[in-house]
Amino acid sequence: MRSDKTKRDEADEEAALPIPANCERLLRSLKQCHRHSGLEAQTAQCRHLNRALAECVVSAFCGEEAEAVRSLCGSAGTSLKRSQCQRAQMRFSACLSHFTHPR
Repeated sequence: MRSDKTKRDEADEEAALPIPANCERLLRSLKQCHRHSGLEAQTAQCRHLNRALAECVVSAFCGEEAEAVRSLCGSAGTSLKRSQCQRAQMRFSACLSHFTHPR
């Protein structure tokens, strides 16, 4: 029996985060968009789904850290606010790294 998966599909799956259950509908929609769009059109037509899926996954895994970055880094401020922003960015980066490079 022949598999429809390509080597690239398999590599993408190995490198990808697991998709939380509440984000699976977005993933299916994005895959469908990619199937129905030509290669050149995929970027423009599927961009909103790609972004929504990314935000859903990030919120599921690192929601508190992402929200801290949004609230602390949204505008310029005092040196205290800038240092809080920098710490929030480091925590967010560490969180993402934990899920993308599991030990």
